[in-house]
Amino acid sequence: MKLPILLACLLQLCLAAGAIGDDAPFVREGERGTARAWFEERFGADVSKLPFSFTVGGEKSTDVLQRAKVDSQTEQVGDTQTKRTITWTDEKTHLETKVVAVQYADFPNVEWTVHFKNTGEGDSPIIADVEAVDVNQAVPAEASTILHHLKGSRAAPNDFEPYEMGLTMRTAATFRSAGGRGTNGSWPFFNVNWGDQGLIVVLGWPGQWNLSLERDGAGGLAIRGGQESTHFKLHPGETARTPLAVLQWYEGDWVRGQNVWRRWMVAHNVPQVDGKPPKPQLVACSSHQFGEMINANEENQKQFIDRYLEEKFPLAYWWMDAGWYENDGVWTTTGTWEVDKKRFPNGLRAVTDHAHEKGVKAIVWFEPERVAPNSWLYKERPQWLLAPPKNPGDQLYDENWRLLNLGNDEAREWLINHVNGLIKSEGIDLYRQDFNMDPVLYWQNGEPEDRQGMAENHYVSGYLAYWDAILAANPGIRIDTCASGGRRLDLETLRRSVPLVRSDCLFEPTSQQAHTYGLSLWLPYHGTGTLVGKSAIGQNTTEGVNDYDFRSHMASSVTACWDMRDKSLNYDELRKLTSELATVAPFYQADYYPVTPHTLATSAWIAWQFNRPETGEAVVQAFRRQDSVEPEQQLKLQGLDPNAGYRIQALGTDQTWTAKGSDLMEHGLQAKLPEKRSAAVYLLTK
Repeated sequence: MKLPILLACLLQLCLAAGAIGDDAPFVREGERGTARAWFEERFGADVSKLPFSFTVGGEKSTDVLQRAKVDSQTEQVGDTQTKRTITWTDEKTHLETKVVAVQYADFPNVEWTVHFKNTGEGDSPIIADVEAVDVNQAVPAEASTILHHLKGSRAAPNDFEPYEMGLTMRTAATFRSAGGRGTNGSWPFFNVNWGDQGLIVVLGWPGQWNLSLERDGAGGLAIRGGQESTHFKLHPGETARTPLAVLQWYEGDWVRGQNVWRRWMVAHNVPQVDGKPPKPQLVACSSHQFGEMINANEENQKQFIDRYLEEKFPLAYWWMDAGWYENDGVWTTTGTWEVDKKRFPNGLRAVTDHAHEKGVKAIVWFEPERVAPNSWLYKERPQWLLAPPKNPGDQLYDENWRLLNLGNDEAREWLINHVNGLIKSEGIDLYRQDFNMDPVLYWQNGEPEDRQGMAENHYVSGYLAYWDAILAANPGIRIDTCASGGRRLDLETLRRSVPLVRSDCLFEPTSQQAHTYGLSLWLPYHGTGTLVGKSAIGQNTTEGVNDYDFRSHMASSVTACWDMRDKSLNYDELRKLTSELATVAPFYQADYYPVTPHTLATSAWIAWQFNRPETGEAVVQAFRRQDSVEPEQQLKLQGLDPNAGYRIQALGTDQTWTAKGSDLMEHGLQAKLPEKRSAAVYLLTK
């Protein structure tokens, strides 16, 4: 072998051995330098440059902090994080203000959270107008400035739909969540691009937030946002906090900015399993055959587990959803968190032990925040519950429901102890938390004028503390976040959990394609489900088994909702497609590129690409929808090596060919789908 060829082969072996998280070749030094310089300037001695603001008793935060006693501590956290904690203590107001800021050495990202504490013996002055992020980004006056954003979740086909908005001179755009759940209707992740650079701005707040972006006439972009309602005094010793704020600078086009973000998510945010990012997985449930768990029992749960394994499906988890607890025959009767011993005389442990013996872990559903009438919490602990005002008609709640106040220390400690007890006694490996109500009016109901926002602030802090306690008490446990699907996908939540069901709009191929397209811009791990066979709860069902439906539902986590009692299903085809999922799904944590425009039109194609430049591999997924009259598309790819050749394999067929990287990016991959309502998956190898 000639020396240059040998060196090239050795290089490829080194690249193949590297993990996706090795981001040094991808993230540019100029980007990291911008973040480092910004961190030092904004969290230095000059309080006028701090990237947050508020008022205390009508005084601006800069004036209060300027006169306060200051203490600054900087420490290294691991190899990649510089953490700076600055504390200001003001003798006049007895307000302690603390910011905890982190700058990442391996990414162009800076984050911070501000904390307030009343150190006095009486109530503090009113703290108001709290902006967790208050910055002005220089943007050339002549630059075309584009905001790239998503819709939030409404359990609709257009959940996570991406769109662009021009931010022209002297224009402003304001965004807010709906009903008090962080991604309900709107998305607290923003990417602003001008030319060959840009800025990502993110708020992490599982509550009611707002954020505005405004271009001035002199080349500036003002960005302000935080908890929507803040006008409160603090009692002696009381604390409050702001949302988590994150900025990321990047060079290049906006899609490259998204991929820097995705890599940062994988490296520093997605909860790890045994020190590594979570693996793709196939999980299964019987919710659609037994009315969630209302008609489930020990016998049929074991039967379904056995049938999945009998058909040789590689289950990672068995999922037991709503209704396993004592109730009145309706799964929404939440608030008595005890196993129904009539249907499960040996507890859920009999089912989870059965699964564990066969190498399958267990997921169990909870919705601890919503409390229904006639439940134990409703009758026995009314002092822990928040009541709503009359529903104005645009909120998702029944006026008879109550909200377990996670800002109440006694209520939260009871919940921590009770749920931890169930996790241990019932053998639960993955804790699934749902939240099917809008809490904002519960928080605000009866709140005094001088305490606006405090119930929400304590509640959000309590919610995060509850999850932290679950994680601390149960080493190795995972959390699945669900709030009527994807309505609680803020960054604070995602640092502790992953969404195994990203939207409650399920099972229909066009919507699932669209959800994958949009959500993958921001999240490198999310899941959905497939339904085959009969459904007992009236949802859409795919009677047959075909690659178009299955490929439309491919994700990092796929939940099989199949009627395993029906032995006439095409299990050979399901096994083939499940095997294909195992090949494709590991790419979902790599770089992501939209290939076609996003669309819900049934007359269109839609396609995207996941790319691993470190290993020279990529996957392209393409869908010709049911009303499309075009049998072919030229799909222009991105992120490939222009000088390399690629072997292309159409999965599920015997078709293979080769093409040069430059041709695939300039002219495109020729995708041929002669039949309407068909899908292709192309595996590229350098």
